[in-house]
Amino acid sequence: MANIKSAKKRIKVIETKTMRNKAIKSKVKTAIKKVDAAVAAGDAALAKACLRDAISEIDKATKKGVYHKNTSSRKISRLSLAVNKIA
Repeated sequence: MANIKSAKKRIKVIETKTMRNKAIKSKVKTAIKKVDAAVAAGDAALAKACLRDAISEIDKATKKGVYHKNTSSRKISRLSLAVNKIA
């Protein structure tokens, strides 16, 4: 455990940011799972709607610095490819 005041503060700040990042990543994963489920079911309309929501969540995560821009682009590209295959 840290003894220096600034080190203690850094630990608190890191915990807060870690929790925030986990929540954002969880939202993204949930959105991706919804798209995958719609694709597996073969429901093109639902897949497109879920894809739009997933892209929004991924972009928000990227804007907040949770994901690197290339990571978010890769995720969006793979989801779009899957949805376009069933459409």
